[in-house]
Formats: sequence, C-alpha cells, structure tokens
Amino acid sequence: MNSSLNFRNCKILIIGDIILDEYFLGEVKRISPEAPVPVVHIKKKSNTLGGAGNVALNLVSLGCKVSLFGLRGKDDTGNIISEILKINNVEDCVVIDPLKPTIRKTRVIGHGQQLIRLDEEEIGEISDDNSNILFNNLYERMEDVDAVILSDYSKGVLVADLPQRIIGLCKEKKIPVFVDPKRVNWERYSGAACVTPNISEFEEISNTRISTDEKLMVETANLLKEKYSIERLVITRGAEGMCLIEKDGSAHFSKATAREVFDVSGAGDTVIATLTACIASGLSFLDSTEISNIAAGIVVGKIGSQPINLLELEAEIHSTKFQEGGLGLGKSSSINASEMKVKVWQASNEKIVFIQGEFETLDSKNVRFLIDSKKLGNKLIIGLIEENNGKGELISQNFQDRIELLSALTCVDLIIPIDKNNSISIIHSLKPDVVVYNNYNNISDRLRDAVEKYGGILLIK
Repeated sequence: MNSSLNFRNCKILIIGDIILDEYFLGEVKRISPEAPVPVVHIKKKSNTLGGAGNVALNLVSLGCKVSLFGLRGKDDTGNIISEILKINNVEDCVVIDPLKPTIRKTRVIGHGQQLIRLDEEEIGEISDDNSNILFNNLYERMEDVDAVILSDYSKGVLVADLPQRIIGLCKEKKIPVFVDPKRVNWERYSGAACVTPNISEFEEISNTRISTDEKLMVETANLLKEKYSIERLVITRGAEGMCLIEKDGSAHFSKATAREVFDVSGAGDTVIATLTACIASGLSFLDSTEISNIAAGIVVGKIGSQPINLLELEAEIHSTKFQEGGLGLGKSSSINASEMKVKVWQASNEKIVFIQGEFETLDSKNVRFLIDSKKLGNKLIIGLIEENNGKGELISQNFQDRIELLSALTCVDLIIPIDKNNSISIIHSLKPDVVVYNNYNNISDRLRDAVEKYGGILLIK
C-alpha cells in the first residue's frame, strides 16, 4: 500500500441530505438552580457541514474536485452552508426550497463532552419538481466524472425513483455509484457499485444479529448483494474495523487502529469519501478499503464532524509500514480540525502553547526544549514546517518520519503541517496563549503584532 496518494484529477459528484452542524463550546462549573441540569458558559462557537456536506468537505480535503447536490431552505442557516461551500471550493449545486427550513444540528459541548444535541428539521420527501431539478443539474455535470456518491441520511432527498434514475444514468456512462445508506429499503440502491453500511444498518437490513460472527456476516452480506444487485459491500464495524465483500463473494477484514475515540460522528462520511477517492484514482477495492479504515481511525480522534486531511492520512499510512496498526496516536492534524480541538481545549480553560520549527533532528537539546515549553501551559502544539529549513536547503529527514518521532513524545499534543508563509495566519486562527521561539532572529514584527493583537504571550527560550 503506497503512502503517497494523488486525488487531484478525481472529479466526484455527491447528492444527498445536507446538514449544518453547529457547535457551542464551553465550560461547566455549576448546576442550574432552575432544574438539575449543568449550566454551560459558552466561550466558542463553530459551524461545519454534516451529512452529504461533510462527505464533500472530506473529498476536498483529500484534493478532489467536488460538486454537491441537495436541498436547503431559504434562510440564514442555508446561507451559512453556501458560504462554507464557497470557502472550501465545492461547487454549490444545492437547490433552495423556500417551503422547508435548512436542517441544523446544534451540539453543546462542555469540557470536551457532548451534553445535548438540538435538532431543527422538518422531515418530508422532496417534491417532484425539486427532484427533477436535482437530476437535471446532475445530468448536466456528468462530463469527465469519476464517481457519484449517494449520501442518504433519510431526510427526504434520496426518495422515490431519484436514486434509481441516478444509478441508471451512471450505468449508461460507466460511472460507479457509491452509497452510504440509512434506509431498510435497499431496492432504491440496486445496481450500485458499492454500499457502505455500518454494522447496525447491516443487521437491520438483513434482520440478522451478527455480533462478531464473521462467517455469518459474509454469508449474510452475499445474500444481500445478490438480492439487491449490488456489486460490493464495505461494512464498517466500529472498534472491530471493516469488512470488504468483493464482487466474487470473497471477504477481506481490516482491523481498526487502536486510538482514543473522541467522536464517531461523521466517520461514515469519511469512509465513503476516502473509499470513493481511492477507487477514482485507480486503486483496488482492497487497498481502498484498507486506506478508508485508516482514515476512519483518524477522524474518530477528532471532535465533531471534521474531514480527513491528505497529509495526515499519508502520515498514518506511512506509519503502518513500521508498526502493526500504525502509531495510533492521532497527533497529526489539519488546520481545520485543529481549530475545533483547540477551541474545545480553550473553552475548558486549557492553556495552549505553540512552537514552530522543522525539527530536522530530535536530539536531547530539542527534546528538553519541548518539555520545558510544555510546562508553560497544558497543551503543546507544534507547527511542523514541511519543505525547507529556511536556508534554501531541503530538509533531509522525511516529513512523515519527523511526525512519527514527535508523536512519540508525551509532551506533544498536536502537530500541524505548515510552511513559513502561513505560520502567522495559523497562529491568528488558533490564538494560542503562549507562542515560543528558540531563536530571536525568527521573530518578525508581523508575528509579534499578530500575537499581541489577540492578547497572547510571545517568548524566546
């Protein structure tokens, strides 16, 4: 399995239910006098996309060209969705329905734990007119498409004959269709190249209690494949990993990577996005399933629905070559996922320390520098420079190797890939409490101004 992936030429269309995921992050210090419930002091707010929108963000983060189709309301929540799509360079093919509100899920998180979820939605099947508009919009964009994803969250978009019309069109054009199901009526997915149920969805559709009986799982999966004319199944099994049922009925099991689980929301979106991107880029189903399993292991270590990032995926694949199951530390993260994690830490009054550097060599002096820096706060973030050492010379040590070495240090909590040109913008986004440099010459007036502007502390050690 090659750790170097290239999805830049992959063009993928997604159609399904689009959700705005809203997060209120805060701390809990007392119980309400009005009722026996915690009082959450909100300190941070964040928005991202759920459902088919999260699939789109995952694909864009991997480097694919993406178009998103679905419904939203004519409201402020819908406008936020469109803005997020624009910022992330996703082609917005979402139909506006003035008669239905945009689906929004609000999660209140205190000290890193979800306390309550508030859902705003009116479930109802898509109108025939809007169904035809979506299909026609999809039809017009089928040129040079590598794959189509149906992201079904059972919110009313993929109903009636729309899934079969899409699958029929794709079959004519020899474009594979991947389905993330939420329904027991799988007739609408007939003819799909691959369906990716989780274990509970698989047991529900088969009306069979599988548990950990792998033989029964394979037998049941092949019956479903034949019954619904589906080429392949990829069953996600949580802590047990994943199972690929091939076209010929053979099965391949992938073990999950052991790691701390923060949030499983969005893991299925990451699986189908990564699987589809890998197949679209020319990889086999077996390799694609293995890579998707690794991707799922990464995202469950994130807070909220956070997309996989190509660099962190490559780093984890690279580590599996040296240790069974990879390092399982999950310390390398994209800037978007890091922002959410840092917000949760800060909302819980954790003091954040940020260090930037190449760490080309990890000798006792550098390790001591990291340990001493960690003592300045509660969480230590490293902005790891990828390309060169600032002297016009290439860094001799492989980037993934540097990530592995730093991840092995208990004093390091998070590693963010950066280059020297975007380090100030990352510091501005994260707003760490303390920024540490070990060289006075590396501190510019812009850096000093950026840190002082939000009230941070800049130290030289």
